[in-house]
Amino acid sequence: MAAQEQYEELARQLSAIGTVKRGLSRALPQDCSPATAMLLNLLKQHGDMRMSRLGELLGIDASVTSRHVAHAADRGWITRRPDPLDKRSRQLSLTPSGEALLQEVSVRYTDALATCLRDWSDDDVGHLIGLMTRLRESFGECRPRLAPQYHPAGHATGSTTAHPTRTPA
Repeated sequence: MAAQEQYEELARQLSAIGTVKRGLSRALPQDCSPATAMLLNLLKQHGDMRMSRLGELLGIDASVTSRHVAHAADRGWITRRPDPLDKRSRQLSLTPSGEALLQEVSVRYTDALATCLRDWSDDDVGHLIGLMTRLRESFGECRPRLAPQYHPAGHATGSTTAHPTRTPA
C-alpha cells in the first residue's frame, strides 16, 4: 500500500491535470466547449438517447444538460425529436455535422498531445494510458463506491461502509 505522502502527492498531481485539460480545450474549435465535445462524443459512443440519460452520463443536472443540448442543437451538431415511447421526452441524435466536428476535435486533440508529448517514447505514452485507464476503473468512472469516514483531525480513513444514499457501483 502506498504511503500517505504518496497519496498526497498523487492528489496534487491530479489537481494539476486541470492545466492539461485547459491546454487541450484551447485546441477545440472556437464554438465548441469541452462539455459540448464530451456530449457529442457520448452520443457517438452510445447512440441516440434521451436527454435524461445524457445528463446521467455527463454527471450534470437537467438544466445544465438542457443548456449544452440547446447549444449543440443550435449549431446543427445534434437533433432533438420527440421520443416515440414518451412524447414528453426528447431523443437526441448526432448529425453528420456533429460527426464532422468530432472528427475535427479528434485531429486537434491528437495534434496537441503529439506536440506536447513529442519527447515521450511510445512505451511511456502506452504506460500512461494503462495507468490512467486503471485509475479511472478504480474510481468506477467517478461514481463513488465507498464513502470515507472523516475524523475531526481532517483525515479520511478507508471505510468499507457504503454511502447511505448511494448504491455501490
